[in-house]
Amino acid sequence: MHKIRTTADKCVGCFLALLMGIAVFNVLWQVFTRYVLSDPSSFTEEAARYLLLWISVVGASYAVGRKMHLAIDLLPQKFAHRHGGIILDLLIKGCILLFALLVLIIGGLSLVITTVSQGETSPALGVKVGHVYIALPLAGFIMVIYVLMDTIDLLITRRTITAGSPETPR
Repeated sequence: MHKIRTTADKCVGCFLALLMGIAVFNVLWQVFTRYVLSDPSSFTEEAARYLLLWISVVGASYAVGRKMHLAIDLLPQKFAHRHGGIILDLLIKGCILLFALLVLIIGGLSLVITTVSQGETSPALGVKVGHVYIALPLAGFIMVIYVLMDTIDLLITRRTITAGSPETPR
């Protein structure tokens, strides 16, 4: 499982680094054409918006995978050394999984299908807007993979700890 996670982290991280590099170059090109050439590029503003969408949603899924997402630490700290901590962790993972499935994958696919079927294209880039929105189900899929890996790791770790410790009297 560790090898799969490392590979997933590297792939998603490199993809995000590539998107960030393209975004930086895009903004630099906009500044150059606007202030040096006095003829602003027509596509860079729209490209920056779409790149921001991709970076934010794929970055959010990467943050979930790296356990760097926004969290309230009060309850996990309170239940850290009790069985309630594992239940709470599974509950949190379930909420993330539900959000990824319902909002990002199902809602995102619905948005992609709707905008592609309507044939909406972006004015400056000329790409179908539905293709831009593919970032939503992709990010949802990445989140689901990470949450499933985390859940499997948690259950394996729990089973190992339980199997290795002597039984407590009841």
